[in-house]
Amino acid sequence: MSKLAPSLLAAMPLLFALHGAPAHALSARTLVSAAIGNDANDCTSSVTPCRSFQAAHDRTADQGEVVVLDPGGYGALTITKSISVSSDAGEASILVSGGNTGITINAAAGAGYVNLRGLTVQGIEGGASTGLRFNTGVSLTITNCVIRNHTGNGIEFFSQGPASNLSVTDSLVSDNGGSGIAVNAFFFTTRMNVALSRVTLVSNSKDGLAVIANTNGSGRVNASVADSVASGNGGAGFHNFGDGEGVASIVLQRSIASNNHIGLLVEGGGFIGVASFIRVGESTVSGNDVSWQGLVVSYGDNAINGNFDNDPAPRLISKK
Repeated sequence: MSKLAPSLLAAMPLLFALHGAPAHALSARTLVSAAIGNDANDCTSSVTPCRSFQAAHDRTADQGEVVVLDPGGYGALTITKSISVSSDAGEASILVSGGNTGITINAAAGAGYVNLRGLTVQGIEGGASTGLRFNTGVSLTITNCVIRNHTGNGIEFFSQGPASNLSVTDSLVSDNGGSGIAVNAFFFTTRMNVALSRVTLVSNSKDGLAVIANTNGSGRVNASVADSVASGNGGAGFHNFGDGEGVASIVLQRSIASNNHIGLLVEGGGFIGVASFIRVGESTVSGNDVSWQGLVVSYGDNAINGNFDNDPAPRLISKK
């Protein structure tokens, strides 16, 4: 009879243990449930869902999807891949306090595509918080979400990559201690495109939307806003700022800037031959302490009245 070496005998229990406890394979779709979820589950079916967004994210393959099965709170989330997180089953919430951020996006630069739908990210307990921060990735799409009551900004789109895109549709960003949405191109060659449609930016302590090209090089931010409202914000409803040689622009269509300190605000310049500006058409600017300041140009079809600065008319430009 052959005999096993003592060292091999000693190692066998560990080998069997490792064999009996395989790591979870990554799945194209994972599920979370506040009612029956457990982070020890594999998250792949309605009877074995995870309890938290983070556990489900970590078990989801790149370009996969996390699906919410029922309403509830699912904890803070750090995203490091292309992924969709969606809830059509009622309110799926992330409660944030204590200097934390509800959703942080650190996806691969040049390769990360993130889609969020049907989520509520809420600040609680008065602790310093930020709703969502995008650091790296190519694209972030936000649909039918509520981001509110944070002591900092609601959404921070502070991309560190060479090019990135933000789209927000049918969403509410309100009651934040900073700006509702803050977009900032920090780096020399950053190009950022922003599209807002049917977005409500209400009662934020600073700006409703702040679009900033804060660079010493050729950074640019281009924002298109349609069918949206910025109201009751402590700063500007829509704020555009080009710093140094950075250039920022906002095109505003069929939208409302009302009851803010400043309705439309443009600051800074831009590099030679290119200016930072707000172009506005078919929109209403009313009830603000100051209707507009800076390089704001109008297509001539706006309602600018009822402000507390006698409603000066901006320079007209042709629609061509």
